[in-house]
Amino acid sequence: MASDVRIKLLLECTECKRRNYATEKNKRNTTAKLELRKYCPWDNKYTVHREVKV
Repeated sequence: MASDVRIKLLLECTECKRRNYATEKNKRNTTAKLELRKYCPWDNKYTVHREVKV
């Protein structure tokens, strides 16, 4: 029952469009798409990564 609330997702780099990170979020508390500044090893810098469904 509790696992229905948390969903798995991937974080995709907005610049190179590669999916670099896997994470999960609580869909009741965070209804908007997740956006984080993470390190992209292909761009060799910190970029914005957006949520993409698995």
